[in-house]
Amino acid sequence: MDFDNGKPIYLQIVDFFYENILIERWLEEERIPSVREIAVMVEVNPNTAIRAFNHLQEQEVIYNKRGIGYFVSKNGYKTVLDIKKKEFMEETLPDVFKKMRLLDVNFEEVKKSYNEYLNNTTDYEKK
Repeated sequence: MDFDNGKPIYLQIVDFFYENILIERWLEEERIPSVREIAVMVEVNPNTAIRAFNHLQEQEVIYNKRGIGYFVSKNGYKTVLDIKKKEFMEETLPDVFKKMRLLDVNFEEVKKSYNEYLNNTTDYEKK
């Protein structure tokens, strides 16, 4: 995994979880990789992975079945969707709007570009 220096590594691991849940690679009530497996997968110290797992548990995205492992929560997909949608609306869109205004890009141009994007992506990328 390539890490961004501007964001804590454990939060980047959280984003990795979010993506796997949103593309439905990891389904609700399904077991997910262990702390050690994630640490190896993304090449981090297990303590960093634990921090990500703890964060996800606090958000009720995942839960632990003692002795069995971690699972995506019953409403994990919706929880992640709500978290990421709020983040997009509050953090990403204002920057996009600012750039659109500075570059004199209108919504019709964006809509056309978005439709072209949808037509040229795979099902995996659309999810």
